[in-house]
Amino acid sequence: MADWVGKIVPVVLCGGTGSRLWPLSREAYPKQFWPLTSTQTMLQETVARARGEGFAPPVIVSNQAHRFLVAEQLREVPGTRILLEPVARNSGPAIAAAAILAHETDPDAVLWLMAADAAIADLPALHAALAKAAGAARNGRIVTFGMTPTAPETGFGYIEVGEELPDAPGVRAIKSFVEKPDAETAARFVAEGGHLWNSGMFVASAATLLAELARHAGPMLEAVRAAMAGAKRDLDFVRLDEAAFASAENLSIDYAVMEKTDRAAVVPASLGWSDVGSWASLWEIAPKDADGNATVGPTELVDAKRCYVRSEGILTGVVGLEDVVLVVTDDAVLAVHRDRAQDVKKIVERLKARGVKQATEHRRMYRPWGHYEGLIQGDRFQVKKIGVRPGEKLSLQKHFHRAEHWVVVNGTAIVERDAERILLRENESVYLPLGCVHRLENPGMIPLTLIEVQSGTYLGEDDIVRFEDTYGRA
Repeated sequence: MADWVGKIVPVVLCGGTGSRLWPLSREAYPKQFWPLTSTQTMLQETVARARGEGFAPPVIVSNQAHRFLVAEQLREVPGTRILLEPVARNSGPAIAAAAILAHETDPDAVLWLMAADAAIADLPALHAALAKAAGAARNGRIVTFGMTPTAPETGFGYIEVGEELPDAPGVRAIKSFVEKPDAETAARFVAEGGHLWNSGMFVASAATLLAELARHAGPMLEAVRAAMAGAKRDLDFVRLDEAAFASAENLSIDYAVMEKTDRAAVVPASLGWSDVGSWASLWEIAPKDADGNATVGPTELVDAKRCYVRSEGILTGVVGLEDVVLVVTDDAVLAVHRDRAQDVKKIVERLKARGVKQATEHRRMYRPWGHYEGLIQGDRFQVKKIGVRPGEKLSLQKHFHRAEHWVVVNGTAIVERDAERILLRENESVYLPLGCVHRLENPGMIPLTLIEVQSGTYLGEDDIVRFEDTYGRA
């Protein structure tokens, strides 16, 4: 904790589902956990921007359902603190919880608040803007980063810029916040100047944030204080009390504080920023060929122009199309005109209303020990591929409605089956009869891969009784 004092504390908000980037981004594995713009995931890129001597270890605010994804992706970032939201309550309560946590160690701590799913091309310019913002924050300001508009976007909020602050060079007053404007208004803003995109990044001291939350959103802050007071800490996680946090009003930090406070300020900046909010925005920042096409994965394009084509494994061909987004995963395909990319969420809403699994889940599901992937499902049976990381093990469990066969195809497994302890190598198998108490472990130095064949009257994932679990799951 001593590492926090005097340093900027990165606070990364890691919620959201990114439904406009379906079928890649889904509730169970949203866009911040995918490598969309580089070999690193969006979360890893965001945290990497705040590494170095002047920064404290990051605080991540995440949905508790994604806690092990966060922990795994930030395994190499020492000191990471992960605040777990039991229910979604927008950015206001999330930021309040992070401010309370930071204030416990250093009341004067300067927080750098940012979403986990934005892309920024110019890191030197980002750090220069941060230095200006941090100076103003230490003088009691709540500073946002205003991005210079490059197009009349209607999907962003805008900031009307005022005069430069006399005590903070490069930092301007804010005249007003403008919610997402119509196309005509956005075009006027860009033509006339004087308005910036609201990036959703903020810099402020913990003390200032808490004081302004108390002034403008007191009941919400008190609910979050109660949730922090009742929080449980295990491993790297701080689990907010569910009942108290659920009682907090669902407010964005913009509405709760920024639109009401007299301490708001903005640093104008050109950072190559994108919120990566749709496939169209991802096309805009992606490298392109001579015809304006951006491709990811195994693709082949003929006479195509200004397209974004992404495949997660299946060879995908495009002939004679223009301004189209085509995204192919192992269980869903999206085709949409780039001008309609904002409407992808309408497909997700329809699929969810019909209970279609692909709306929220991928075939590959991630767990703290590794992952499993559905391969085949039929009447009273299904086949899965299971991957277990070195040194990890599943819970000690049993099933009421299914038996299982495990076949090791790579690595080594230790299987507990009632009173037995069985060592399995490649091409060896074991049978787990219905009702037996069992556990799978990877004792080796390489990943364990096995094929699981389930048979029984009910094959749902909720047919699990856990007796012991390394990861604290019920």
